[in-house]
Amino acid sequence: MICLTFFGFNGYTQEKFTVSGHVTDNANGEDLIGAQVRVAELEGVGVVVNEYGFYSLTLEKGDYTLVFRSIGYAALNEKISLNQDLSLDIKLTSEDDVLGPMVVKGDTVVNTLDDADGSKLTVDLGKIKELPVLIEPDPIYALTQYETSIKSAGEGNAGFYVRGGGLDQNLILLDEAPVYNPSHLLGFFSVFNSDALKDVDLYKGGMLPEYGGRTSSVMDIRMKDGNKEKLGVSGGIGLVSSRLTVEAPIKKGKGSFIVSGRRSLVDLFLGLSPDETISQSKLFFYDLNLKANYTLGKKDRIYLSGYFGRDNFGFGSTFGLTWGNATGTIRWNHLFNNRLFSNTSFIYSNYDYKFSFGEDEDKVGLESVIRDWNFKQDYSYYLNNENSMKIGYNVIHHTIEPGNLEAGENTGIIAQDAIKKYSLEGAVYIQNEQKVSNRLNLGYGLRYSFFNYMGDGVKYEFDETGEMTSEQEVGAWETIQFYHGLEPRFSSSYRLNPSSSVKLAYNRNYQYLHLLTNATTSSPTDVWINSSNNVKPQIADQIALGYFKNFKNNMYQTSVEAYYKDMQNVIDYRTGADIFLNNELEGDLVYGDGRAYGLELSVKKTQGKFTGSLSYTISKTERQFDEINDKQWFSARQDRTHDLSAVGTFHVNKKVSISAAWIYYTGDAVTFPTGKYLIDGQVVPYYTERNGYRMPDYHRLDLAVNWKRKKTEKFESSWNFSLYNAYGRENAYSISFRPSEDNPIQTEAVQLSLFRWVPSVTYNFKF
Repeated sequence: MICLTFFGFNGYTQEKFTVSGHVTDNANGEDLIGAQVRVAELEGVGVVVNEYGFYSLTLEKGDYTLVFRSIGYAALNEKISLNQDLSLDIKLTSEDDVLGPMVVKGDTVVNTLDDADGSKLTVDLGKIKELPVLIEPDPIYALTQYETSIKSAGEGNAGFYVRGGGLDQNLILLDEAPVYNPSHLLGFFSVFNSDALKDVDLYKGGMLPEYGGRTSSVMDIRMKDGNKEKLGVSGGIGLVSSRLTVEAPIKKGKGSFIVSGRRSLVDLFLGLSPDETISQSKLFFYDLNLKANYTLGKKDRIYLSGYFGRDNFGFGSTFGLTWGNATGTIRWNHLFNNRLFSNTSFIYSNYDYKFSFGEDEDKVGLESVIRDWNFKQDYSYYLNNENSMKIGYNVIHHTIEPGNLEAGENTGIIAQDAIKKYSLEGAVYIQNEQKVSNRLNLGYGLRYSFFNYMGDGVKYEFDETGEMTSEQEVGAWETIQFYHGLEPRFSSSYRLNPSSSVKLAYNRNYQYLHLLTNATTSSPTDVWINSSNNVKPQIADQIALGYFKNFKNNMYQTSVEAYYKDMQNVIDYRTGADIFLNNELEGDLVYGDGRAYGLELSVKKTQGKFTGSLSYTISKTERQFDEINDKQWFSARQDRTHDLSAVGTFHVNKKVSISAAWIYYTGDAVTFPTGKYLIDGQVVPYYTERNGYRMPDYHRLDLAVNWKRKKTEKFESSWNFSLYNAYGRENAYSISFRPSEDNPIQTEAVQLSLFRWVPSVTYNFKF
């Protein structure tokens, strides 16, 4: 009785039928993730299509008008007579194309006031190509520069912080496969090629239980499926990199593929240098996105996708650094009936890096690897128009090689292989998205996660000072430590009136893998470790409350959202920790608490000749450890009090647009020496308070002009001209200290700045 009441049991019976199908792009057959289906005659009745474009609506027998909408597409009305179950596939037309007779010319902006996931951000991949860029359009760059509470880890860094969390607390998924290092070219932009992407969503709060494994955010990225209708070729040629994408049907209307590749061009210019050291240096990257799909029948569809990317950096012939990601996903969609949809996935992910010094017998090299095998099963059940349920499970096998040392005979160093770490991570979840009334929408559920750290390996135990007390060999598959926990999730939206709503969300997350770094920004050589008998899983509880208000038929969208996050088992290094090739590294770690809280404000204009956004966040992020800072709370390095961005695009006409973006944020917290000692003629710095100082505040202005050439039926092209840091501010990348040249007794600070003015030109084409 309780369950029937909860899901809105209807006491009387009436004949009902289901209309279901897929919503796709009319031009290329791509599934339109997040499209909305509404019933014109019934206020508040409708659904959102899933990540594979599928929808299901159950209605009483009768005649209806279904309204289909998606961002960037003209709305479409479809009249139906529902007297039996109906299969109805819909193709939507881009706003840029000619409108058909059934297209609604009214509001084409999807209203998000009723969405329970208020802390979800969706990247408009079309619009980011108009914004100023450092090198080329990039979804991570767009989020970190222009959205509230998504903070870049710094200039020349593809990592980001979300609501006070660390770099490793963001789960980045590419077609369900985790990407452990999202950076190219030493972090100047990310591994994600916008030409190959279909959808990018970031959840910074209110995550549904299907996501897990990280405590701050989830970035869910979906690749394009490929054009099912015709051959298409697109690409771009820039000063730093070039790219090319080819997509075509495998069989028209049933299957397709896409191949998208990029390569940097910097090394071509290095080879022109008269300096032999520079001409022999390496600085390049490449990446390749591949995907194919095929419809086996009305109820089955298979997908195969992969990503392969690598960076290679070397100075002369004496130093080398290379790193790369590889992912692969095999998916099978099956429709049991018009209400029950399933997805089965086999997922592979590999990240490795290697750096070396010297040549031949004088060479020393270090290599590290993290590798995952994952099986994932999800079921979606459309119980009725008010309840969309999802249930699933997954199991991941992790292998971590924290550092294998290679050494030449002349180095005097003994080569060694680090002890491999094996573990199993898994979860079971159930969730429901419920429309309680025309005003109230809920999303809720429960996730149970577990982590089994196991052999073949060595179990270490340490005392409170970090000294090892025991060392024990553990056999293959033998459990060393087992963790588990429940992760409740809840989100809600309450419509106050037709133009405003309030949203409340709470979620708990467990994290079992951790990234260790002692630098001020992430680097390819940071070390991943797993939870163990010494390292407990990180746990975060977050609550968020927001007010959302739209004006002028959703043209203007405003929001104010406050959040508080409590973090347990946060990890840091002991003072003087040894992190290089240390099998006993866990003894040099300390564990404490964290907290983050803030207020986010956002104003967006989504329609008209001028569009743009203004975003501001005021926040605080702190850490507390018994072993650090005399047990006092101190600012985390990602703590930034103020974060402001203003972005605008003016469409002069259909061919030319001008964009500008201004960024400002408070300098990161940092530990600087407060004094110095002179020991045997050597200056030794003295440190007191952890992160007690600040880097200088950061700000810059970026400009861009986009010029679309004349478009024909078979060919279109455009030029993008960007100027990064238009007024040439020398923002601090790092600050170091050295004895003054004029008076060695005194110490002077030296600021390193990466960029002043950086122009960029890219030619884009499509046919």
